[in-house]
Amino acid sequence: MKLLNVGGNDRRVLLPPEFEDFEHLLLDIDPVAKPDVLCDAREMMQHLEANQFDVVYCSHNLEHYYEHDVKKVLTSFWHVLKDGGMLVARVPDMGAVMRHAVAQDMDIDDALYQSPAGPIRVLDVMYGWSAQIERSGVEFFAHKTGFTVKSLVLRIQNAGFVDVYMATQNLEIRVWAFKNTARADLLAKVPKN
Repeated sequence: MKLLNVGGNDRRVLLPPEFEDFEHLLLDIDPVAKPDVLCDAREMMQHLEANQFDVVYCSHNLEHYYEHDVKKVLTSFWHVLKDGGMLVARVPDMGAVMRHAVAQDMDIDDALYQSPAGPIRVLDVMYGWSAQIERSGVEFFAHKTGFTVKSLVLRIQNAGFVDVYMATQNLEIRVWAFKNTARADLLAKVPKN
């Protein structure tokens, strides 16, 4: 089975274990990542044939597009998926971030959590990890939009996906959505809780 990892940036970032046996193609806008497909996800339909992937995996990439471009990206995902194929998307949960920051009386510069790379501030979740943007000088690492559960599910459904499943955890939204009717082998990879 074939998986397209959109915006994965680095092959050293492991995919979830349920996809370890998939053929993995990396699509990224950053040539430093040495992707299999070098392009902007908004332009996937110009670079990739339709109906060729079983799974599109997009982890912490959708928030890097302006709100008006999110539909283009999601429509491109729908285009490259086979019938019954699955989109797996992960984004920051801005609703949870806002609720947590208010409940804890946090300032925008306060650290929400510690990552292996260092502290992640409220500001970083909202606008992109400032340290990475400054260090790289690459503006496409900035966040240009954000999502709540409701807004993300609505955008995915408006792009044509059906059978949408979601979960929230650790200030993150995870969504599994299918092109047309869900394939049983892929539906089995959606967590039950």
